[in-house]
Amino acid sequence: MNNIEWFREAKYGMMVHFGLYSMLAGEYKGRRTPYDYGEWIQSAFAIPNREMEQLAGAFNPVYFNAEEWVKLAKECGMTYFVVTSKHHEGFALFDSDCDAYNIKKATPFGRDLIAELAEACYKHGLKLGLYYSQELDWHHPHGGGYDKTTGCAGTAWYNNWDFPGADNKDYSICFNEKIKPQVKEIMTKYGDICLIWFDTPGVMTKAQSQELYDLVKQYQPNCLVNSRLGNGVYDYVSLGDNEIPAERPAEISKERAGDMQSMNDLFGFKYSPYNLYETAATLNDTWGFKYYDHNWKTPEQILANKQKLNGMGVNYLLNVGPDALGRIPSYSVDILRRVRELETQLLR
Repeated sequence: MNNIEWFREAKYGMMVHFGLYSMLAGEYKGRRTPYDYGEWIQSAFAIPNREMEQLAGAFNPVYFNAEEWVKLAKECGMTYFVVTSKHHEGFALFDSDCDAYNIKKATPFGRDLIAELAEACYKHGLKLGLYYSQELDWHHPHGGGYDKTTGCAGTAWYNNWDFPGADNKDYSICFNEKIKPQVKEIMTKYGDICLIWFDTPGVMTKAQSQELYDLVKQYQPNCLVNSRLGNGVYDYVSLGDNEIPAERPAEISKERAGDMQSMNDLFGFKYSPYNLYETAATLNDTWGFKYYDHNWKTPEQILANKQKLNGMGVNYLLNVGPDALGRIPSYSVDILRRVRELETQLLR
């Protein structure tokens, strides 16, 4: 079965946001981030990269267990597993040869987390997908996002505290030095990847989006690319964060979809060339771990969302944010298990 056919039947997946931001847990120097998204805390407080690098020097998730994460997803009825290989902070959860700012080379943990999750997914029969922030990279002086001045979950979309001034930015430098080499790495080192979950295209040109798409397909022809790659280059649509549409998005040809510029959110396109849709959503308000965010959705709410989305042919990718020690919060675990219990009861 190719991944287009698989995706139509996948229905339910687990997403994991994990990184250096997990260590801060939504708080910096006695202040809580004013924004919902804990993974944006570096931008929220303009935390210098030198401090984030110090965090990397202490990052040691000793309770991380790839099999526990993957087995939880499988136990709860999920069919695929998507993890943040690199988020906006620029820190990679895999061993990268092109940038030492990663979990293997820059931390006492010293292990390739993506490799261990890939092995666990293979062992337990889940498909593996990888999130990769292909434009925003706050650790690189030419990371993108400098075209936007409003609408972010921090002080700015780009790192204007370490690298001020939008006029002297050239995203193509970051693209060639870091983004393309790392995308090649994650496409070639971890076996079959069912999908790559790009995010925030911003300053990327159509040619750059196409180049990344072609790079993915060169090494993994069956890997699906989501719409947040940007510029109308994609295989399936990532709807807005936590979006529960009133009705199924209309089908439209790939050629027409590429021409349409006013879609559901800042980055996405509403129409999939292959009739493939997905909503990524949170259990509380944040994606990355925040110790004080207890605005949990109830199991009943989650199940209702799943039923509605799946009924429209939209997959539900539900996020958990492990803490800095590598533990998925017990609240998340309890909710997911209860959703599975309720769903099982309905099927009897």
